[in-house]
Amino acid sequence: MTPFSIDNEVFTVGMPDNPTSRDFISRLPLTLTFKEYGGFEKLTILDEGLTTEGAPSGSVPEVGDIGYYAPWKDVNMYYQDWSYSSELVKIGKIESDLEAFTNKLQSMNDDFTVTFEKVK
Repeated sequence: MTPFSIDNEVFTVGMPDNPTSRDFISRLPLTLTFKEYGGFEKLTILDEGLTTEGAPSGSVPEVGDIGYYAPWKDVNMYYQDWSYSSELVKIGKIESDLEAFTNKLQSMNDDFTVTFEKVK
């Protein structure tokens, strides 16, 4: 489990045991600036991409998923279900209040920062 905060509200995310999520976790703590994209997700582009070694060819994101889209090197948080995306790797799933998370993301119209931290 990894906590993160959006606008002083803390959420927890379960991280699957795969090389992409382990690479993300190894970089924590991270403070990233997210922005709206497409009316279904918020995203941030990493300076350095994550490994996708052994990752599936793509996935279908659902509300509460955190994903990594390899071609753009972006981390995305989904507040709506979306369709299959090639080269999208799920790196996390919201485990705390999903409704509050969804409402929070939908209400964030401007760019905002998120700090991901390791649980100690």
